[in-house]
Amino acid sequence: MQYDKKLILEDGSEYLGTGFGADVTRVCEIVFNTSMAGYQEIVSDPSYTDQAVVMSYPLIGNYGITDEDFESKLIAPSGFIVRDINDNPSNFRWAKTLPELLEEANVPGIAGIDTRMLVRKIRDRGTMRCIICDASVSVSEGLAKISETEIPHDAVKRCSCKKKWYSRTSNPVFNVVAIDCGMKTNIVRMLNKNKCNVTIVPYDTSSEDILSLHPDGIFISNGPGDPEDVTEVIETLKNLRGTVPMFGICLGHQLLSLSYGARTYKLKFGHRGGNHPVRDLKTGRIEITSQNHSYAVDEKSLEGTGLTVSHINILDNTVEGVECAADRVFSVQYHPESAPGPQDSRYLFERFTGLMKEVQENA
Repeated sequence: MQYDKKLILEDGSEYLGTGFGADVTRVCEIVFNTSMAGYQEIVSDPSYTDQAVVMSYPLIGNYGITDEDFESKLIAPSGFIVRDINDNPSNFRWAKTLPELLEEANVPGIAGIDTRMLVRKIRDRGTMRCIICDASVSVSEGLAKISETEIPHDAVKRCSCKKKWYSRTSNPVFNVVAIDCGMKTNIVRMLNKNKCNVTIVPYDTSSEDILSLHPDGIFISNGPGDPEDVTEVIETLKNLRGTVPMFGICLGHQLLSLSYGARTYKLKFGHRGGNHPVRDLKTGRIEITSQNHSYAVDEKSLEGTGLTVSHINILDNTVEGVECAADRVFSVQYHPESAPGPQDSRYLFERFTGLMKEVQENA
């Protein structure tokens, strides 16, 4: 096999492979995903901005790319790393191949690497920076390029919509304003399905402008990067507390927690994939969840904030959900709208509409 691409990690390890997608050099953070399906949703999920995604499932691209399954208009990752890439899909719905999509989006891919070994390395060593480059680049050259590349802190600004837009449904009951920090399309679909007209606004929209839209509820979306970088949303949420019911997912969960005075921290290698067990502390029920995040809420920092823990990750005991009953506010770290599944947690959208219904009935 003729190797033409190389992956170099900041610990000095290197891996040869064959390139697909765009023929460009890219420095980014390397993370892994354990999902067996859903690579199109992964590459179009804004939460992967500035990251190279390692897929632990060995065969990727086998069912192609379809027009209906994108989670955003962005192709978010900075790189894509697989064991075997299939550019001859078997699927009557496919419109283009994954390599073609990545080439159009200027995203480099590298195949032929033992991705399960690489996943174990990231799990043991922790998330680190990397470079996808030509096979002729030496380790010392690659490490120099990594060290001289600044870590970006504006991922949400780049992912968020630039002006507000609308997604309406038939026979609506509720009007929801969604703060777009890098929102997945299926979240909007789920809100529409639960009888919500949705107005999606940029991440830096002020609390005054949000309230001027007369929402029955406010949703805070998922998104990429360090939640402490998104000071605009944190300040907005401080001003919105106690006004109308609020629901946050993933980054939205972290931002809500920060707005109440809690703290967040970076996980060793994050949670990414559709197989994470989470316990609902009220019911004791175990949900199999889909996740995609690098940061978590510090449980000890919740003391005195008015927030209580509602869900816990069974694998590592990290906080997976918080709530403030007095303010009708709740959030979860995982993705109840996950597409493809699991679908254990879609009741949370009904919980959100239930809170809005309570307010309407008591008005």
